[in-house]
Amino acid sequence: MENKLPERKRTRMKYFDYGRNGAYFITICTQERKKILADNMLVGDGVLDIPKMRLTEYGKIVEKNIKLIEKAKGVYVDKYVVMPNHIHLIIAIRNDVVENGMSRTPSPTNAIIPHVISTFKRFCNKEIGKKIFQRSFHDHIIRNSDDYDKISRYIYENPLIWEKDCFYEGK
Repeated sequence: MENKLPERKRTRMKYFDYGRNGAYFITICTQERKKILADNMLVGDGVLDIPKMRLTEYGKIVEKNIKLIEKAKGVYVDKYVVMPNHIHLIIAIRNDVVENGMSRTPSPTNAIIPHVISTFKRFCNKEIGKKIFQRSFHDHIIRNSDDYDKISRYIYENPLIWEKDCFYEGK
């Protein structure tokens, strides 16, 4: 009897151009949701004491590489938070300055957002010396200013409400 693997759910919106101008809410989880990026301690960052998690060495590498995402022309990280087992980002694209670069991974969404996330993960994994992220990522296309405000607030408040977060699995 043959063991058939379950079919993967499509994680990208079919027929949507992930290279066009806009803002995207991205969530990337660690392998097996292991809490390797931060611990549960909240610290201020010195700028109006915006709450954030105390980063581990892996978390510091991840944060450094988040800041490097903006080296891609026309790609901006507007907001982000590093949590113990996942990260959230708002990535904005301004198409008038984007270089045409595609992910090396064949995909129906072989465009700027998948390319940026793939490159980000590869840089983190290389510096850490092992694969730390799950295969894919979750995205949400930000549709209007209300949607953007809601997501921004969620990113800002995520460290404060960590124990209520869907990615929280006890201590």
